Parts: sequence; structure tokens; C-alpha cells
Amino acid sequence: MLTWTFPTAELRDMLGEPPAGVRVGLWDQLVDDEPADVPLDEVDAVLAPDWVVPEPFERIARAPRVRFVQLSTAGYEHVRGVLPAHVTVANGRGVHSDETAELAVGLVLAQLRGIDVFARRMAVQYWEPGLVKRPSLAGKRVLVVGAGSIGTEIRSRLLAFRTTVTLVGRTSRDTPDGHVHGVDELPSLLPHADVVVVVIPLTDLSEGLVDAAFLGAMPDGALLVNVARGRVVDTAALLAELGSGRLRAALDVTDPEPLPPEHPLWRAPNLLITPHVGGDTPLTEVRVTELVRRQLTALVAGTPLENVVAGPVQPGA
Repeated sequence: MLTWTFPTAELRDMLGEPPAGVRVGLWDQLVDDEPADVPLDEVDAVLAPDWVVPEPFERIARAPRVRFVQLSTAGYEHVRGVLPAHVTVANGRGVHSDETAELAVGLVLAQLRGIDVFARRMAVQYWEPGLVKRPSLAGKRVLVVGAGSIGTEIRSRLLAFRTTVTLVGRTSRDTPDGHVHGVDELPSLLPHADVVVVVIPLTDLSEGLVDAAFLGAMPDGALLVNVARGRVVDTAALLAELGSGRLRAALDVTDPEPLPPEHPLWRAPNLLITPHVGGDTPLTEVRVTELVRRQLTALVAGTPLENVVAGPVQPGA
């Protein structure tokens, strides 16, 4: 019998009847020292909470039988070095693709068309169309840095707005959907981008990728959108560009995060901030549940798991 635990009763109940040979339960790794309804030493596999901090995984690491951890997040930087080597980890690739792509496009549109400005004016009943015409998304050259499932979904949505979209991945390659440029080509690509959307995973190589040189290569008036991780962007360098009025930005993630009330990003000009809500919709829970059911079936059958990013390919291998 395989014992799988969920971080919330809602997710456990959404699964419904588990596959044969599986027992499911609730284990609150964040609050209680003892499991909610499954003894710690009986847990084999865990759907981890979606907090991108190491603390819950430090507790999971102490469970003697755990061999598989499923993340609901696409990023997994917060797990590195925390779980033992014998624990297989799978990320939530694909779970947040539609929702995050929607928000990325929404942030682009909001910034270009001034929707955030008009929303603030509505609160004070101020009607002022403005003398300067705001730019349209149509015809823009968009650079999407990150060519995974979310990046490709952003590309497909942006193409519907009659834009030119260039994808950038870790390495240069050809795909059925077109060419993906390598990250080493950014210096030659950035000067021609009206909009840059960042959705690259946080790694040792990508941390601080969007630095002063990166931002400096973007043309005057260009827009930066970050729906990746806050630490991909050098906050001080971005503040300098925003303060000069040369660039605009929209951020769903920040460094630091949560953003303290006194932080200068809150007062930076030409900036729109949302509080890391890219994948925060009811559809996310549905997609997580679907992924869990597929992973449970694979664990019971001994067939390959999806989205493995660390540890043995199969639990117990």
C-alpha cells in the first residue's frame, strides 16, 4: 500500500477515489509537529505545499519512508540541497502554464495601454484621456526569455496580437514551433525588443541575469515583464532605469518577496506590481489534481514519472 499525503484537505478531496493500492491522507508539514491523520513514518510520497521556501521540505526530509515529492510549482530552486539524494522530486511543469501566460499578457497590455493608471484615476473620479497616445501591442517585437511550457504559451497568445515573438532558451535549438535562440545571444537580441518577458527558471546561471548590462541593452521606452522569480532581476539596476524614465516594467515577482511597504519599488515610476499571483487560480488546483492522479498511477504501476527534476528516476531505484 502506497501512502500519499496532501498539504490541504481541499486538494485531497478533489482527487476523489484514489487508484487501487493507494492510501491518501492529510499531512500539514508547516504547522503541526505530528501528522494530521497519517503517521510520519508511514508516508511514502508527498504533494508539497506551494510555498517556495525550504522549511516544509526540511520536515519532509525527516520522514523515513518518503521516496517521492511532487511540487505544484514549476520552479524547484527551494528544494535543492534540502531533500536526501534518494528522494525523487518532480516539478509542476505545465500546471501553471495557461494562468501565468494569461497574466504575462495582461501585464503587457496593462502597461502599454495605461490600464493601471486609469484604474487609479477611477478611484478619484478623474476623467483624463491624456494628450500622449499610449502604444498598442500590435506590431511590437517581443522577446520571451524562457522557452519552457509557460514561455511557449506566452508566445502563442502574443502572436494573436499581431506581434513578432522571439523565444530565448538555455541553448540554441530548432523546435517544431520554430527556432529558439540561446541565452548567449541576448546582447544582440535585446536592442531590437520593444517588450521583454522573463519566465526563465531561477538557477545559479539565471540569478541576476537581468542586470544593468541586460537592461542597458534594451531600447528607450521598452517594457520589462517578470513572471519568473524576483532574483532573476537585479532590483537596484531596475530601479535606476525606472527612475531615469528610460524603461517601464511590470513585475509579478520581486526581490525581496514579499515586498516590504517601505521598499522603493512601490514608489518607482512606470512600474506595475502584482503580488506573485501568476498561477493563483482555481484552474491550478484542477491541473495539480490531474498531475497527482497520473503520478499515483505511475508509482503503483512502476512506470516512468513525469517532470522528474532531482533524485532517482524512479522512487527506490
